[in-house]
Parts: sequence; C-alpha cells; structure tokens
Amino acid sequence: VKIFHTEVAYRPRRQLVVQTRDGNEVLYLRFLNFYGSQVKQMAAGKRLRLFGEVRQGFFGAEMVHPRYRIVAADEPVPEALTPVYGTTAGVSQIAIRRVIDRALEALDGQSQFDDCVPAAIQDQQRLQPFRESVFALHRPSPSASLSSLAERTHPAWRRIKFDELLSQQLAMKKARAARDAKSAPAMTPRDKITKAMLAALPFALTGAQRRAADEIAADLNKTHPMQRLLQGDVGSGKTVVAALAAAQAIENGFQVAMMAPTEILAEQHFRKLSEMLTPIGVTVTWLTGSLKVKEKREATAAIAHGTTQLAIGTHALFQDGVTFANLGLAIIDEQHRFGVGQRLALREKAAVVEEAHQLMMSATPIPRTLSMSYFADLDVSIIDELPPGRTPISTRLLADSRRDELLERIRIACSAGGQAYWVCPLIEESEKLQLQTAVDTFERISTEFPDLRVGLVHGRMKPAEKNAVMQKFVANEIQLLVATTVIEVGVDVSNATIMVIEHAERMGLSQLHQLRGRVGRGAKQSACVLLYQSPLGALAKARLKVIYESTDGFEIARQDLLIRGPGEHLGARQSGAPLLRFADIERDIDLLDAARDAATWMLQYDAMNADKHLARWLGSRQHYLKA
Repeated sequence: VKIFHTEVAYRPRRQLVVQTRDGNEVLYLRFLNFYGSQVKQMAAGKRLRLFGEVRQGFFGAEMVHPRYRIVAADEPVPEALTPVYGTTAGVSQIAIRRVIDRALEALDGQSQFDDCVPAAIQDQQRLQPFRESVFALHRPSPSASLSSLAERTHPAWRRIKFDELLSQQLAMKKARAARDAKSAPAMTPRDKITKAMLAALPFALTGAQRRAADEIAADLNKTHPMQRLLQGDVGSGKTVVAALAAAQAIENGFQVAMMAPTEILAEQHFRKLSEMLTPIGVTVTWLTGSLKVKEKREATAAIAHGTTQLAIGTHALFQDGVTFANLGLAIIDEQHRFGVGQRLALREKAAVVEEAHQLMMSATPIPRTLSMSYFADLDVSIIDELPPGRTPISTRLLADSRRDELLERIRIACSAGGQAYWVCPLIEESEKLQLQTAVDTFERISTEFPDLRVGLVHGRMKPAEKNAVMQKFVANEIQLLVATTVIEVGVDVSNATIMVIEHAERMGLSQLHQLRGRVGRGAKQSACVLLYQSPLGALAKARLKVIYESTDGFEIARQDLLIRGPGEHLGARQSGAPLLRFADIERDIDLLDAARDAATWMLQYDAMNADKHLARWLGSRQHYLKA
C-alpha cells in the first residue's frame, strides 16, 4: 500500500493514524502506542507491506497495530502472498522465511522436486505436480483462496496429503512383504493341551472367540512370522484366546512369552493362565522387576533352560539378562503401552528361529480408518461379542454436588456384600486443575465411614504394595477401592459392581470406557457413575454424552478419534508408524483409499519410484515398522 496521509490524532486518546491506498481502496492504520521516529517513517508517498487483521472501524477498513515493513521505491513487490509459519522461541518469521526461500531456490531444478508419483495416478486422482504444490504453499498466488489454504482444501494441499498417505501405505505394505519373506516355525494344531483346556473351562467360547482363535491358529501354522492384533471390547474374553495360541506353541515344543504393561495386569494374567494351564501340565513362570534377587535368578534360569513353557511378566522379560531356550510366540497385552523398541526387543529373544510369532492384544477398539492407515501392516482379529450372562452396565451422570448422597448409596451396597471402585485422576494437588486426589478421598471416606473397609492404590506405590492391596480387593477383604487410573486396564473382580469416576469431564472417551469395563464382569447388575463439575465445556459435554449413550467400544473409539485424533489409539506406535502431519484420516478418507490402491500398483509396477517416494518422506524411519 502507499501512504497518503499521516497525522497524530486524539480519538479520544492520542494515536498515530496513517491513511493508505492500494488503487482505489483506502485502509487506515492506527497505532495507540508509537514513537516519534514512527511518525517520521510514515511520510506520505512511502510504500508499506502490512500484516494484520482488517476490521471495520469508524472511518472504514482499518488495521490496529499491524506488523509492517517499509518498501524502498525501487524494490520490486513480491508477486506472492507472504506465508506465516509457526515459530519457536528465538526464531523469527523473517528468519524462517529466509531459510525456506533459500532452500526452495537451491532445490529448484534438482532431483528433490522430481515427481515420484506416476503420471497415470496423478491424472486419475486429479493431482497437480509436486513442485507446483510445494511452491503454491510457500509462495501462494495473490488470487489463491485464503480459506482453502487455511483449511487445507487447496489443490496444493490435496497433493501433499496424498503423497503423505501414499508414503505411509507404501511403508506398511513393504513392512508386511518383508515380514512375509522371513521364516518362522510352523506350529501345527495338535489339540492335546487345547482340548484339555477347553474341557476345563466353566463356559463355552463365543462365536467371535472361536473365529479369532481359528485365525490365530492358522497364522501360527505358517512358515512366516505372524503379526496379528487381537482386539476386543472390555471383557470380551481375549485372555482365553491368547491362552489357546500359547497352548498351540507349547504343544509344538516352543516357549511363549506374555508381556503386560503393569505388574497388576501381569500378575492377573499369571493367576488366570496358571489356573487354566498348570492342571494340564504346563509350567508357568512369573518374571517382573519387583521379584527378589533369588526369585528372579530362579525364574531367568528356568526360562533359559527351557523348563518354563510360558513366561509371564512386565518389561523385565526383554531385559539383557533374560534368554529364552526356544521362544516361538510373543504375546503383548495392551500393545499401545509399549514402545517400538520394547516390542522388537521381546521378539528378538527368539534364539533358535529367525523370528518369533507375535500376537498383540488391545482392549481399545481401533476404528476402520486407523486400521487402514497406522495398522495396515497388521492382520486384525476382532472379538465383537461379549460372553453370555453379562448384565449390561448402567451409566449415570452425577454432579459433584451430590457426592455425599452417592457415598451413602455405596456404603449400603458394600454393607450388603458388594464392592466398588472410586477412581481419582490425579495423585497430588494441582493448583491448576484443582482435582480431588486419591489420597484425600481415601482419608475422607475412611473417616466418614469407619465401618467400611477402604483400600488405596496409586501409581506412586511400589509394585509389591499395589499387588498386596489388589489381592485384598480380589479376596473381598477391601470393600471400596480408591484408585488412580492404574486400574483401568485388565483388572477383573466379578464381585465389584459400582465404578465411580471423579472428574469424568477431564478424561478421554477410551479411558472412561476402559474404566467402566472394570465392573459388569459377572451376572449382577452393575453401575458406572460419572461425577462431573459444573459448568461443563462443549468438549466435555460431547464426551460425556457419547459415554452415557453408548456401550459399543467401536463406536466410542470412532467418536474419540473424531474428538481427539489418533494419539489415544496409537500410543507408543507413534514412534514407529509414519505419523501424519498434514492429512486427517477421517476427513481425507477418499485420499486414504486412493493412496492404498496407488501403493499396491506402484510396488508391483513401479518399484523404483516407490523407493524414491519412501526415501523422500520417511528416510531411515522405515526400520521401526518391524514392530
């Protein structure tokens, strides 16, 4: 713009008002805080480049305290809009623009801007060239739609998002092909242990459990390593299916390792699987970091000598001092809680064979779009029905002001022989969040209801202390368990029928669903009470509405993905799977479908460009897709 008139005015306070023109358009600039030197700078006839929000003022269109730069009379005005980048401390917009401009100039005409996507795919998907797209985003045309650039619907964004999704699909498909090229022991279903185990179960498997077990059994009988994700809603019976897989490996002379993220969950698996397998002759060993030195030495020796057929534990299983005699199957529960390196380390404990088969389990259902993208390299088995005889859980929303009324109801229920959980989200006081802590709640309830046997478990306790409390709860020596979210995964106490979740408005949907699933494990009517503090924000209302109206884990997971993005589902897998920085898997589902088809075609007919595309987008990060 060109400065037409400058004055120091009083409207009503002292301010610098600069009238500028661009052709026939007039724009006023107002500076409420200014220096004398600025008044001299803003001389009539000078040219400015401006950045700021235009709004309607008293005299017409105006900017208040815009960022500006005086442009010399002989300096050419850029023919593109000026991009605004995200900055970090100590790095200015100007510095970032300068670096990017230099990079664009240096790379233009070089191989870095070569188009790796075949012309046929570009035409089919109506994609503009790669170089043109990059320049359109960093140097947008003055005629470009600002809303399409901001909302990432511009054709240039469409191309970048397609390329990103294509790189992810190529990487996943190559990882699957590489896995299929490796060798693993074929484990023939022999049925001796399996039949004995099924005969001893007090219930029949559901159709979904049988289907999942058959899919896993077929994978174990192949000569390349299984990498299957077993997902099922809370309480759907994944542990029994995993036990059947373990039995098949053991019948073929191989060891099995089962890893869980917490000692509480690992100990529960140990107890359950020992009950199932020890009576039919399977040796089960327990290995965690909290074992005494002598116990740990005995456990590692049994694993190394092969006298242990099934080793169950935490991350202690993949530490350097642990060697398996003949590991054939690694089972990882709540796989998203483990890092890529941890999962690789356990699988690489297979001393005799090149690769161990791997079964991952998750109680967090994964929406279709995530299965197509971040989990595209895995085979997936779904247990989508609950065992018969389960009574549906009743979900209630309750304002925090009715806490005393709720406590009295819990006291009555516990006095009648029931048990309850009371979950608090934080361990210690936080001035910022003002959340009720587990310790405070425990002390208050213990004081107000001395006739109740109240226990406390939280993440800062030593594993042995936590396990001792949990065992008392399992044995009904504790009636009300006050806990942080350490109990959200896998804890199974069928007599517990009430779950109270404090500050439910602050938790994610998947976490709320997991916690709710700790009750309703038996035939008794169970209730989950979501305590919230008013007033509720729009996001909190949306979350609580979903959890109140639905008990379907897959629908809840889909809603969670829409509200919060993929992070909750991915967990540590983010370290390995190519993360999406530009595409949105829900909004860009059409591009995801197209990228999946394009990846299949390129790997078959244009492997050279597929490799170039992967090198551009992922570089060395492809290694982690092994996990």
